[in-house]
Amino acid sequence: MKRVAVVLAAGAATRFGSDKLSAPLGGEPLILHAIRAARAAPVARVIVVARPGLATGDWPGDPPVEVVRIASTALSDSLRAGIAAAGDAGAAFVFLGDMPLVPHTIAARLAARIGDRYAAMPRDDGRPGHPVLLSRRAFADIARLTGDEGAGRLLRQRDDVLFDECTNPLIHFDVDRPEDLGWLASRARSDE
Repeated sequence: MKRVAVVLAAGAATRFGSDKLSAPLGGEPLILHAIRAARAAPVARVIVVARPGLATGDWPGDPPVEVVRIASTALSDSLRAGIAAAGDAGAAFVFLGDMPLVPHTIAARLAARIGDRYAAMPRDDGRPGHPVLLSRRAFADIARLTGDEGAGRLLRQRDDVLFDECTNPLIHFDVDRPEDLGWLASRARSDE
């Protein structure tokens, strides 16, 4: 099955107070870490949905990285744009641009276990996290989302979502404030 990864990176970052996806983490902009995690997934290509002006870097090699620019900061608009760009893909991973340290091994586990389910996602301590793997069956539902909502409500309404149990809190941790970068930097050093 042909899968793609979608990295959502068009948000307004109002709680951060400035351009958080360009903020440095380990000497690189935050967004580059999220793209690297998406590229490590078992996918044919990576689609980065970004706001105008966000530097997403140059990514030679495989899987190829393409950028879709949108002016809207609404989460549903970003998700719809990424899924629309997925074309005929059989499934799509959804990564968040402000979740830079999602463990690279999780995506392969989700791909191996999803089967004919609607979606698959990791879960730690009873809480679902990212990345989320959406089957092609979810694409039409995603196309109908509106406002500042992602796929969470859709996934909570389904009984055919696979939860892959793990013990890594980084599947939950997104950067909201500048001080979050310090915690992530210390976590990244301790995981080396």
